[in-house]
Amino acid sequence: MSTDQEAPESQVNAGNETINEAHTELVEHELTIEELQQALADAEQKAQENWDKAVRAQAEMENLKRRTQKDLEDAHKFALTGFAKEMLSVLDSLVLGLQAATGDSEDVKKFREGSELTIKQFESAFAKFKIETIDPIGQPFNAEQHQAMAMQVVEGAEPNTVVNVFQKGYLLNGRLLRPAMVLVAKAAEKQSTDSPSIDEQA
Repeated sequence: MSTDQEAPESQVNAGNETINEAHTELVEHELTIEELQQALADAEQKAQENWDKAVRAQAEMENLKRRTQKDLEDAHKFALTGFAKEMLSVLDSLVLGLQAATGDSEDVKKFREGSELTIKQFESAFAKFKIETIDPIGQPFNAEQHQAMAMQVVEGAEPNTVVNVFQKGYLLNGRLLRPAMVLVAKAAEKQSTDSPSIDEQA
């Protein structure tokens, strides 16, 4: 074979090699793009996960802040609970003493006046510190604020109505400090008309 014939063939071979190399580079380039796209997708997923975590952490911090604020407010509102309960016992004693003070003597009258004035001062101090009295006479029975000591039929009273208060109840900032001890009216038992009459003369 002549040298002139070999030259074009070598050129063709060289051209084929160049095409093969270019094709290989193109395939490698395409794989690199796919890898980059996958890496980008992975990065976006991680970024979304981190964003979700950040949002949840922010929400948890807000919830913690609200709970802490509420606990602090409750601590301020109900710090007097123990002290108020002790004062209720003193007030109860004054009321019982006033009820027991009967008679028309000057000493009894002075005692009653002093006790009534002291009770009013207690009530004024209680009002200042948001301690409210529960005196539910004539009101429907409320199990959340009243403690039924007994139930009885009371003529003219609606069933389930408080007809007597043995001991007043109290609220501190709307929270029950002590339930009112009450007597509750109940419906009269109906006489059964279905039972057969008995003939005692038989």
